[in-house]
Amino acid sequence: MGSILISVLNRTLIAGTPLLLGTLGEIITERSGVLNLGVEGMMAIGAVAGFIVTMTTGSPWLGMLAAIIAGILISSIHAFVSISLKANQVISGLALTMLGLGSSSLFGRPFIGRPLPAKMATIRIPLLADIPVVGKILFDQDPFFYLSLILGVLFWILLSRTRWGIEIRSVGENPAASEAQGINVSAVRYICVLIGGALNGMAGAHLSLVYSKSWTEGLTGGRGWIVIALTIFALWNPLRAFLGAFLFGCIFVLQYMLQPIGIPPNLLGMMPYLATLAVLFAGGLKKGHRHLHAPAMLAEPYTKGDK
Repeated sequence: MGSILISVLNRTLIAGTPLLLGTLGEIITERSGVLNLGVEGMMAIGAVAGFIVTMTTGSPWLGMLAAIIAGILISSIHAFVSISLKANQVISGLALTMLGLGSSSLFGRPFIGRPLPAKMATIRIPLLADIPVVGKILFDQDPFFYLSLILGVLFWILLSRTRWGIEIRSVGENPAASEAQGINVSAVRYICVLIGGALNGMAGAHLSLVYSKSWTEGLTGGRGWIVIALTIFALWNPLRAFLGAFLFGCIFVLQYMLQPIGIPPNLLGMMPYLATLAVLFAGGLKKGHRHLHAPAMLAEPYTKGDK
């Protein structure tokens, strides 16, 4: 029984890591007032870029770096269209998703079914990994997991305890007042969108290099949309993102754990997405987005000099 519990918790952390990375990226993006619905596409591009570079070089670390760069590059399209051109952010984000999914399918086709020449090794933390139960679960994980924890804490400190965090939040709440204080609204938003792209590219790399250790079309499996729901669930708070990401990670793991007791696989496959709808429905019951602590100017383009 104990070994089963350890296995479930360990798999939960692995399944929740890309969700946490993606949610952190979307939180920092939306806090600046930019809505990016292209998370699914950015994750797909990150996944295929990470896999291809790892296949080519034999280094999963270079694969991770390539995924981050790919995420930044594709998110820069959304940044330019929504910030510089003042286009509709919803349409731009949806277009980004279609671009990312289509491009990843095209570039990844020759690599379908090919095994990785090198896998991302886990990092075992001495002494801490020897702690009964907890050690195996928390202190013998892949680098993506540790990075996601560190970034979550750093983002919370950034947004709540630093001057730049205040600037990000003020740009998302009242860009006109921020501009009056000498803050470059467009620059802050550009940086936040690119950071979000980097994290979503990294989330995609986790899927292809750690979670599945392969490339197949549709590898992201709707996780980008779950990330958007988790951003609302977390109330745009990096610390709450931990709870949401690993809760949904557990739901993904339960799909496979419950199959032997006779529950139809199709029904189990619906579980993460039914949970996503439940999160969105619960958020919709609240009266107004301000009650949810969403940035006041989320998805609203800003032109210098606007009041």
